[in-house]
Amino acid sequence: MLYSIKRFFQLESASGILLLVFALLAIILANTNVNSFYFALLNMPVSIQVGPLILDKDFIHWINDGFMAVFFLLVGLEVKRELLEGSLSTYQQAIFPAVAAIGGMVVPAIVYYFITQSEPALHNGWAIPMATDIAFALGIVALLGKQVPLPLKVFLLALAIIDDLGAIVIIALFYSSGLNLLSLTIATLAIIVLFIMNRFKVTSLCAYMFVGLILWAAVLKSGVHATLAGVIIGFCIPLRGKNGEEPLHTFEHILAPWCSFFVLPLFAFANAGVSLGNISLDMLTSPLPLGIALGLLLGKPIGVFAFSYIAVKLNIAKLPEGINFKQILAIAVLCGIGFTMSMFLAGLAFEGAVGENINTLSRLGILLGSTLSAIIGYVLLNRTTKMNKSYAS
Repeated sequence: MLYSIKRFFQLESASGILLLVFALLAIILANTNVNSFYFALLNMPVSIQVGPLILDKDFIHWINDGFMAVFFLLVGLEVKRELLEGSLSTYQQAIFPAVAAIGGMVVPAIVYYFITQSEPALHNGWAIPMATDIAFALGIVALLGKQVPLPLKVFLLALAIIDDLGAIVIIALFYSSGLNLLSLTIATLAIIVLFIMNRFKVTSLCAYMFVGLILWAAVLKSGVHATLAGVIIGFCIPLRGKNGEEPLHTFEHILAPWCSFFVLPLFAFANAGVSLGNISLDMLTSPLPLGIALGLLLGKPIGVFAFSYIAVKLNIAKLPEGINFKQILAIAVLCGIGFTMSMFLAGLAFEGAVGENINTLSRLGILLGSTLSAIIGYVLLNRTTKMNKSYAS
């Protein structure tokens, strides 16, 4: 039994499978006679007080503002590593996935806005279909094993990382409100301390976490979304120390399994629970879920593929060796798996919205678009990479 569990967690697709299991569990709990317990758990108040500082939120907000900050810390570490020594470290490596990622952000937003243009109350959700769930997308790719060429996996990883960077910028610019000057001042001082620690090659992760915790609390109180604190901490941790230590790599290896097997499944469990009891076909085809679903299912692949194709034809970028545009199309469809990141953005876009319908419909659109993208993307990727089976065997 223990051996089987260990083997499961060693699978490349394990994190994606776990996300799916917890999302399905949430949907089941939200639509059975234990739904009152499920929603009561999510709305349970949790308070922490340290001197005059009081953090009073319900459980779901602790997950979305607290645990997801840990995930964004990992994103910050991954982005920095890729920029310094990975798939984004040179212009030639970065330009192709960067152009694809821009297309994958612009076109879904346009599709969403076009479908919801008659509903001004929905316009704030334009960023929802721009996101790609890297864990789910890479999990689907991992199901095909060595059949998928390595350059194609690197392209997806680089694209998803740039996609995450875009999401971070969007959160900072468009989903921050009611700024608190005192909290921003404390946050600024914490960032300065982190920057100085980085410049002096401080390698103590405990020191970064202590200052980072102060930064997170200050950002949480400032009106800027708290997850941005995680990204800043990640960028401030040095790649190498004075004596050859590798704190960035060390911390990334510590956080990666926690995020893959705890934080993201917990987020899925808390946010995927959609009550389907009062949902009709008319509601499902209303502008909000339709705009999100089509933004993910059509906008994402059209944007990623079209911008990639145009960039190559105009000699702005080169197609990575060993892959073709049919495979790029398959990856572009997989990028329509928004899931956790889309739900996160939906929570920000419609935070404080009157009534439950708007939140329920946005989640339905995300689940529908992401599920269809996963199925179609898997079929296309399987068909376009079959020739690699003989080399893998």
